[in-house]
Amino acid sequence: MKRTAFLILALAVLSASHAARRADYRIIPLPKSVQTDSTQVFTLSDGMGIAYDSNDEEQTRIAGFLAKWVKEATGLGLTLTPADSKAAIRLAIGAPATKKGRKAKAEVPLTEQQKEAYTINVSAKGITLQARQGVGLFRAAQTLRKSLPAQAADGQPVELPYTTIQDEPRFVYRGVLLDCARHFFSMDVLKQYLDMMALHGCNQFHWHLTEDQGWRFEVKAIPELATKGSIRQETVVGRNTGVYDGIPYGGYYSQQDCRDLVRYAAERYINVIPEIDLPGHMQGALHVLPHLGCTGGPYPVRTYWGVSDEVLCAGNPQTMDFLRTVLGELCDVFPSKYIHIGGDECPKKRWKACPKCQAKIKELGLKDDGKHSPENQLQTWVNQQVEQFLAERGRDIIGWDEILEGGLSGNSIVMSWRGTKGGIEAAKQHHRVIMSPNVFGYIDHPQYKDEAEKIPTAGRYIVSCSKIYSFEPLIPEELQEDEQQYVLGPQTNLWTEHVAFPQHLFYMLLPRLGAMSEVQWCRPDQKDFQDFRNRLTRLTQLYDRIGIKYCRQIE
Repeated sequence: MKRTAFLILALAVLSASHAARRADYRIIPLPKSVQTDSTQVFTLSDGMGIAYDSNDEEQTRIAGFLAKWVKEATGLGLTLTPADSKAAIRLAIGAPATKKGRKAKAEVPLTEQQKEAYTINVSAKGITLQARQGVGLFRAAQTLRKSLPAQAADGQPVELPYTTIQDEPRFVYRGVLLDCARHFFSMDVLKQYLDMMALHGCNQFHWHLTEDQGWRFEVKAIPELATKGSIRQETVVGRNTGVYDGIPYGGYYSQQDCRDLVRYAAERYINVIPEIDLPGHMQGALHVLPHLGCTGGPYPVRTYWGVSDEVLCAGNPQTMDFLRTVLGELCDVFPSKYIHIGGDECPKKRWKACPKCQAKIKELGLKDDGKHSPENQLQTWVNQQVEQFLAERGRDIIGWDEILEGGLSGNSIVMSWRGTKGGIEAAKQHHRVIMSPNVFGYIDHPQYKDEAEKIPTAGRYIVSCSKIYSFEPLIPEELQEDEQQYVLGPQTNLWTEHVAFPQHLFYMLLPRLGAMSEVQWCRPDQKDFQDFRNRLTRLTQLYDRIGIKYCRQIE
């Protein structure tokens, strides 16, 4: 009897081990179409090859990534081989070959989604990853990576059921913000953050670089912005308790650091969007340049959280000279077509009492029109000056939804954060919109009820995986179909007033980024939260294999 029980247990263990060595294409984010024949498999074994065109820089890089990822997840060592050699995995960039005798269709421009489209085919011949452009091939490689079992990297063969996967993203803009102004994070941490973005199919890194609590971007024309404006003398403990740690805090990114990060991101098909928040959130700069404030200072780098009344003086002509200097150097470093200028939380208290600002209002003929105050219109004038300067350099501005308050300037893109109202209003005016509402996208807030009750620095409301997953960026009940086209996509934001260390950073990011990635990538009819939770198991096993911190309680 004991022998029989032992045999049953052994068979169960073998069966579980066998199942663990089988690929599963139901990944996060879920591909658009997966057609699988589970009765037939291709077996991937140690020492097999990845064939690619070594003359193609993108294929060479992606083949290297894929070999590393397969080794990381499974322990299988794959060799890189020439394109014309026999190999288990084949990479190809370009339009699929037409059948013999069929006339090729005339080439038409690809949509942004089609540029990221890819197919994966698994058959008796092996595994083929095909895309029209390198970015699509990279997405395909990530899909294959996430499909592989990751709980035991022991080098055992992996069975891949025959399949045809066809995929492309729903939204062209799939953003993630990291605030490095409240707390500074090293380049190694930023690169790991980008790796997590790439794993989840995100393509826009919004890098928040300046704040009342610290200026983090090196401006060579004004070096003290970084060397002095980055350092606060101490930091408040908790949520503005009045208790301070007494420890100076600082750090900034050199222009070379920024260029290195842009290159690293580009290799993972991520665009880096820098943010210089203006004309508010500028106390770090005013500390160095007090003559640019309305009162003349002094302005210490802020040591506590919240919104400062101290903002750039819009009536001082030197203010625009300063902004042109900063943004000019920013454009030299960051190739992004988008430059974020903030525009949020700019109190007008100082402007109302400032003779220079009031003189500028009079000069511009700004008057209360019943909807916009003269001071709000003055901020729009500042935005327009910045927008024109950046447009001359081929850039478009993004601003938080407060930029609507003085009348929306020209070609601005609105990032809607105070709910979705600002985004709806901008889309109805036929302005481009990024939907990033705080109640769905602010992941500095707690993830579940117990966390909210136990942690005194937690936010005012819970932003759980299920809450994020329920978000629909196009808001069909508010926007007509022709208005929905102005919604570029959604973004999730990680602010760091109360996130000071890398482990906490990734704990707050993951797996909520997985929930947002399906909002960004998948059609609404594909989404099912319980199914998402089931698929999350394989993704968290990969997190474990990588050795990255994440929240294990999912609500």
